[in-house]
Amino acid sequence: MSNHFTRVLSRPEFIALMAALMALNALAIDVMLPALPYMGEALGVASENERQFVISAFMIGMGMAQLVFGPLSDRFGRRAPLLVGMGIYVIAAFIAVFAPNFTTLLVLRFIQGLGAASVRVIVTSAVRDRYSGREMAEVMSLTFMVFMAIPIIAPGIGQVLLMTGPWQTIFIFMAVLASGSWLWTFFRLPETLPLDKRRPLTFKGIVGGFRIVFTNRMAISYGLAGTFLFGALFGFISSSQQIYVDIFGLGEYFPVAFAAMAGLMAVSSFTNSRIVRRFGMRRLSHGAMLSFTGFSIIWLGFALTGFMPLWLFFPLLAVIMFSFGWAAPNMNSLSMEPLGAVAGSASAVFGFIQTVGGAVIGGYVGQMFNNTTIPVAIGYAGMGILSLICILIAENGRLFGVGEQYANAEAAPDMAH
Repeated sequence: MSNHFTRVLSRPEFIALMAALMALNALAIDVMLPALPYMGEALGVASENERQFVISAFMIGMGMAQLVFGPLSDRFGRRAPLLVGMGIYVIAAFIAVFAPNFTTLLVLRFIQGLGAASVRVIVTSAVRDRYSGREMAEVMSLTFMVFMAIPIIAPGIGQVLLMTGPWQTIFIFMAVLASGSWLWTFFRLPETLPLDKRRPLTFKGIVGGFRIVFTNRMAISYGLAGTFLFGALFGFISSSQQIYVDIFGLGEYFPVAFAAMAGLMAVSSFTNSRIVRRFGMRRLSHGAMLSFTGFSIIWLGFALTGFMPLWLFFPLLAVIMFSFGWAAPNMNSLSMEPLGAVAGSASAVFGFIQTVGGAVIGGYVGQMFNNTTIPVAIGYAGMGILSLICILIAENGRLFGVGEQYANAEAAPDMAH
């Protein structure tokens, strides 16, 4: 690693900036949740389930554009594509303030998602440029911690903004915050991809980069496992307002309940960052996925009997969400670990399948909402099982990093520079 790079941006500031950028995407999803009924009423959308398209339009746009930003960032470096994408995010958020109807709002949310794709791709790529092995997992966990922490305050912020102005105020808030992050990036973030590491922006070069990603069994299997995991999470997020308000009658306390779950995930990610160097990515993520799936099946069992009071639902979901905070950053790191030479393309592929796949799965689960928690419980249990299958494929049927070669690979020193 270059000493010059270290002097330009310290490790704490690098992590803080990466986390702040990731937070923009989390904010664009979660700050909307309290406003969905108001948007629907103002723009003539009667169906509660249709209002969820405000979330899924953003996520689909973010997922699709990642396949473009990946090769661009491998060719032109990380800075320029990131700044362009963030600019698109800011402009779309500002214009959404004036959306005359629901269709226009959805189009602008889709465009905002296109810009957000640059953040999703380049944050992961920049972390991989600078770190590898368990150190990468530690940094990824700290970044995820902030990403998970945003939902603690985002619905509350949305609620406060709605008390001080119309739903358009939320878009103004997002645009101003993203503008500040753009300035921080412009003045402080150095280029993390050296000229000699860049790939040609040709059809052959792009296809070659994607081929490397898709033919690495371990990487693509962990990427798919993450897709199923995020699909389950997005299904819950899409339905969360209806679950907490319509089923459990929490009303204005919905942001508090939502924040408690997000807080657990943030604590979990922080805990992971503290212990991953000691125990390794595999042991932690595999154990977490067994916990995630097992408790999801227990939840589904109770939900099918019709016995699901809040005092039972909340602790079960708490264990599941804590498990997510250990599984997600480690599986993300394991998918990126073998692909340092094509980090931009790899981040794009995994970002695409996880965002679009997660949005499609989560959107389907959300549309199945029937005033019970059964659809979301089915989503969690089913996606947990599919994630475990992907992990077994990645690891040749073994769990918990059996074999010395795994520990050596995880602890490998950073060879990126």
